[in-house]
Amino acid sequence: MHLRSAGTAMPPQPGPYMPDLPAVPAWLNKGDTAWQLVAATFVGIQSMPGLVVIYGSIVKKKWAVNSAFMALYAYASTLIVWVLVGFRMAFGDRLLPFWAKAGPALTQDFLVRRAVFPATAHYGSDGSLETPRTEPFYAEAALVLFEFEFAAITLVLLAGSLLGRMNIKAWMAFTPLWLLFSYTVGAFSLWGGGFLYQWGVIDYSGGYVIHLSSGVAGFTAAYWVGPRLKTDRERFSPNNILLMIAGGGLLWLGWAGFNGGAPYAPNITASVAVLNTNVSAAASLLTWTCLDVIFFGKPSVIGAVQGMMTGLVCITPGAGLVHTWAAILMGICGGSLPWFTMMILHKRSALLQKVDDTLAVFHTHAVAGLLGGLLTGLLATPGLTAVHTHIPGARGAFYGGGIGQVGKQIAGALFVIVWNVVATTVILLGVGLVIPLRMPDEQLKIGDDAAHGEEAYALWGDGERFDVTRHEAARGGVGGGGAWGASVVDEAMDHRLAGMGARGVTIQL
Repeated sequence: MHLRSAGTAMPPQPGPYMPDLPAVPAWLNKGDTAWQLVAATFVGIQSMPGLVVIYGSIVKKKWAVNSAFMALYAYASTLIVWVLVGFRMAFGDRLLPFWAKAGPALTQDFLVRRAVFPATAHYGSDGSLETPRTEPFYAEAALVLFEFEFAAITLVLLAGSLLGRMNIKAWMAFTPLWLLFSYTVGAFSLWGGGFLYQWGVIDYSGGYVIHLSSGVAGFTAAYWVGPRLKTDRERFSPNNILLMIAGGGLLWLGWAGFNGGAPYAPNITASVAVLNTNVSAAASLLTWTCLDVIFFGKPSVIGAVQGMMTGLVCITPGAGLVHTWAAILMGICGGSLPWFTMMILHKRSALLQKVDDTLAVFHTHAVAGLLGGLLTGLLATPGLTAVHTHIPGARGAFYGGGIGQVGKQIAGALFVIVWNVVATTVILLGVGLVIPLRMPDEQLKIGDDAAHGEEAYALWGDGERFDVTRHEAARGGVGGGGAWGASVVDEAMDHRLAGMGARGVTIQL
């Protein structure tokens, strides 16, 4: 307490440090608010810059800019659509068993009130209230931000199936439509109080809502958009593996917010979830690496990052609901079954061979997410599940839940799969009537320069020596052609090289 010189108390300090209304309502918990905002930021870092860095580095050099921009655009467009109508379609008042009423999340009256999931109250068979609706101890604005990060990363993950050939204008049209007509349906059905939520399907933090949906939708979209050029499919080596590892590290550490923020409070399940997330990722990475060594004779760095990813995905549906020994088991399963579908089954399946899923999102997210959901139906413990779920007595089959919980997990997965196949197909066929879904082959041969007029690296390509004459030809004679145009190119190139500290470097022509 601040004291005047005479010993009398000063009036309360105005502004953000008011001890109570209006800055701190009675229902607001500062710790919960802080954690939810931090968790949202962690998830945002997974997309920006995590997946942007991964996409820009894991692809062939000529697609680095386009791939990173697809992720960047998806993130930005999702935020605007989310606050305009998307958030309340996923977490608002019930409209249909699988959809909530649309509405904006833009006004002070809405954003500063206590966060609430209006459709999550659960009633017993006799009509009596068993579980009240979920009301976290922070403002609606924090919930809007946190759930936006989940929506955005789903679209960014989906983009991984389409890198290296999708028309960027078609992608710009596709992203808001898919968010509204696919993502919001899964989010409300499983999290917002829809029919799968009320039935008791468990999806702790997005194994189905995010990973299964992005993997299935990405695979479906890849089918309709069509494949990359044959030369790109045959040789699509990363342009910067070290940068890819850095992006993977951001993704791994950011998952603390992904699974730690899912309880909407920093409670015991949040702590368990963060630990289990890291344990599963490590177990999966080691499993994938060991399989690479056993079958191919050497460890693959790209494979290790994929193994890390599948471990993170697999634990997500049950991160805060299982023992840590179970997280190790889920990590081992997450590092082996997707490895098998990608390395063995893929080569034997005509459908998987036909569909050009650029970054194998189907294997790393759809397969791993489905696997995690089923394992959660077996391994969810009654104690942790009671803290998190709204269904009295919910637990995995290994703890007395019976086969019923596994059946619910299967049914929930089937709904997500079917809805994403249908919705993605309809959206892309509609967009394709107006905008070509795939770039023409002439642009595909060039890559970033054709799509954006920009290139990721100035001096070298995919193992090529820098060739000034090639660049002269590509630009068609700058400044009117002829000797004068060539001299302009030479002068401009000398200036660029000098600016990079490259004077004195011998360039082989």
